[in-house]
Amino acid sequence: MYEQKIFATGKRKTSIARVRMVPGDGKIVINDRSLDEFFGGLSSQIAIMKQPLEMTDCLDKFNVYANVQGGGVSGQADAIKNGIAKALLLVNPEFRAVLKKAMMITRDARKKERKKYGQPGARKRFQFSKR
Repeated sequence: MYEQKIFATGKRKTSIARVRMVPGDGKIVINDRSLDEFFGGLSSQIAIMKQPLEMTDCLDKFNVYANVQGGGVSGQADAIKNGIAKALLLVNPEFRAVLKKAMMITRDARKKERKKYGQPGARKRFQFSKR
């Protein structure tokens, strides 16, 4: 087993997660809070975040400590997922095929579209009046 600390960074939208993995029993701590306390019982976000560990059967082999900032709940969960996937690659490069097929290594570059002038939002137009 890998005996050192593994560091990786994950990003999504405006969220940035710094992930540290240490061999352990599967404890996950985010911003010095437990997993359920941080996500407030949102089981879908917890499931998204654990995907890379479940796919590689490493759920009970590593303790994960993450510091995440910026963005919302969904972006933060995806940023942590990306960071965990990158850290797992450093542990065992053979995980690459599994994680790449599930598109967890690649950073999702989609961001919020900017507001355009003459419009109330990015795509929405002001109401048109013919008369």
